[in-house]
Amino acid sequence: MDYPGNLFVVAAPSGAGKSSLVKALLELDARLVVSVSHTTRAPRGQEQDGREYWFVDEPTFRRMIAAGDFFEWAEVHGRLYGTSRAAIESRIAGGEDVVLEIDWQGALQIKRLFSNAVLIFILPPSWDELLQRLQRRGEDGPEAVEERMCNARLEVKQACHFDFVIINALFETALFDLKAIVHAQRLKYAAQRRSKAAVFAALDIS
Repeated sequence: MDYPGNLFVVAAPSGAGKSSLVKALLELDARLVVSVSHTTRAPRGQEQDGREYWFVDEPTFRRMIAAGDFFEWAEVHGRLYGTSRAAIESRIAGGEDVVLEIDWQGALQIKRLFSNAVLIFILPPSWDELLQRLQRRGEDGPEAVEERMCNARLEVKQACHFDFVIINALFETALFDLKAIVHAQRLKYAAQRRSKAAVFAALDIS
């Protein structure tokens, strides 16, 4: 599938700063849109349905799986997450650049479907820092934090399958790195040929 828009997929263990980085990137780059995933987990804090996620119950999610509504789906920390097929295809087919925040399992599924997808993994600078961030977040009890730390030790080993890796030690530096990846991808020959097809045709470049 060769669409004019770019697809950026960002994954990370809980607490590495993925959501904060993507949110800041969207505020800086008007050409990027975020695809809102579906999940069976409950909203946290000020999260709103249709903004951070589409919040659905498990029977609804299972029906969507059976109907083929998801490009990818996975179980993470006991909850289900999925990426809408229609939302992704319509946007990148229309030339939009889309960013997805999903877990590593979903990212690798997306890569198999979209060979042009750009996979970006966010790493914490250390285990101690990741633990402190999870504790400061205040969203989980000690047992849940420990579970997330255990999962993180498995998740970071998947970074080798990604196109780019960003170490989020200093937020501003990590955001700069993320912006650089997006900009560089847009300038690649294949991406330019897809998004500026009329120019390439006028210049008789195949």
